Amino acid sequence: MLKAKALVNQSIEELEAQHEDLCRDIFMLTNELRVSRKLDKPHELTEKKKDRARILTVLRQKKTKGLSAG
Repeated sequence: MLKAKALVNQSIEELEAQHEDLCRDIFMLTNELRVSRKLDKPHELTEKKKDRARILTVLRQKKTKGLSAG
């Protein structure tokens, strides 16, 4: 699980790369769920979705802070 405090210290490029990786992982897990009707570790899907939401929140905060400062 990612912590928001750790995410704030990362650059926008790093956050976007992590977001892409998480989206890819979520896609693979949902496909596995649809095909086999069960996951080995179902909690991973919800954790990854929450991590993706945290990353998007921090990204939005950084981008709006950059717009208001400029």
